[in-house]
Amino acid sequence: MSEEEREMDKTNFLNEEDPKSNGVKGAKWKNKQMKRLQYEAKKAEKRGICYLSRIPPHMDPLKLRQILSQHGEIQRVYLTPENPAARVQRKQAGGFRGQEFSEGWVEFTKKSVAKRVAKMLNGEQIGGRKRSAFYYDLWNIKYLSKFKWDDLTEEIAYKNAIREQKLALEISAAKRERDFYLSKVDQSIALSSIEERMKKKQKVQQESGANSEISDTHFGPKLIRQFPQKKPVATNTEESKPRLSKDILAGIFGGTS
Repeated sequence: MSEEEREMDKTNFLNEEDPKSNGVKGAKWKNKQMKRLQYEAKKAEKRGICYLSRIPPHMDPLKLRQILSQHGEIQRVYLTPENPAARVQRKQAGGFRGQEFSEGWVEFTKKSVAKRVAKMLNGEQIGGRKRSAFYYDLWNIKYLSKFKWDDLTEEIAYKNAIREQKLALEISAAKRERDFYLSKVDQSIALSSIEERMKKKQKVQQESGANSEISDTHFGPKLIRQFPQKKPVATNTEESKPRLSKDILAGIFGGTS
């Protein structure tokens, strides 16, 4: 940012009044805010953005700003952090343990400067000190025409929203797995308690049976009493019918004989 623009921002900030504290009308304060926003929008229209498709290892936003600020004034720098899984794998393999970045965007104050820097540095060696880790790396930089910093923030917000949705889905799936596991644990505990109760019941029954056998052997064999029984009456109908003697029959039918 140039000195004139900085002074203008300072004067605008100092001249800005709070309608609640100084009693200035709200309409006047809103007009000042609108003018300031229009001024910032005009400045944003003059800015140019360059895209870096690859960030050399050991390079961070501060070092990138120091290198590119030699070619022109820089407003903002944003570098996308690498995938956390890749960082973990690199640490496990014994590599660089710091933060690395996959891609980045650099906003220059003027579009002409951004175009010139992209045309001059693309495909060239980064250089600098020979002891630096990215001395032999090459620039992969491109000027993005009709691209604004707001587009980048919208894209970042969209990616963050997608990442949050994925994280929410993963958390819900983990909760379902946890609930399923806990339900199975409860079932196994209930089944084990049932088995223990059955075993205790069988053990008690076995002990009671053994105690009854011991008592039988202690008191000796049981005595079986026998009582004399009368013979049952014959059930033959022919024998039970009354019969007349032969003398009576002879007296009735052959008394004269």
